[in-house]
Amino acid sequence: MNSARKSVRLFGENVDDCMHICTFFRTSAERDRVLMPFIREGMERGDRAFHIVNPSLRNEHAQHIAEAGIDAARAEVEGQLKIIGWDEAYLRDGSFNRSAMLSLLPALLNDGRTLGFPITRLIADMAWVLNDPGALDRLLEYECRLNLALPRAGDIVICSYDLEKFGAAIVIDALRTHPIVLIGGIVQRNPFYIPPEELLKELDERERPEAGQPASA
Repeated sequence: MNSARKSVRLFGENVDDCMHICTFFRTSAERDRVLMPFIREGMERGDRAFHIVNPSLRNEHAQHIAEAGIDAARAEVEGQLKIIGWDEAYLRDGSFNRSAMLSLLPALLNDGRTLGFPITRLIADMAWVLNDPGALDRLLEYECRLNLALPRAGDIVICSYDLEKFGAAIVIDALRTHPIVLIGGIVQRNPFYIPPEELLKELDERERPEAGQPASA
């Protein structure tokens, strides 16, 4: 397989840069309606699909892919499709380790190139964070820093948020940390996105003690 970089076709549009995208849904049917064309498009173009899902729903997810007309079993054997549970990624040590994940995710994307797939389309079900309450406070900075960590090689990372599980605060944080938003199958530049350098400065100022006040122990 040709390992040279190629343009990425995303929902019928050519894009040139690395994509960190958030998408929102209320039902699994809505999620599949939006994401299955993206998955099928990538498979047809020879991209690799890497999905991080609820481990208890892994087989169901593979079945949904097969029902969309994709030979999921064959794709997994050939390495073009990889499905893992979030216990093998975000929660692989039992709890969320931001630094470890910021190293792991780019490595997973680069593994695709090692296998001969120039582009990887990664989809992550962000409901994993609800299994580690302490991770909620670290999610904003993680999503922000991911923009700096992702390899600039044309890969696409979609963070999928279930609106029935997440409140407004998490949705706002997601919008602040993803340059692209996917709504109803339409890809849009996100007007609420804040560049990581700017947002990290804001987060640092939040944590800094007020002038004249001693830092907490």
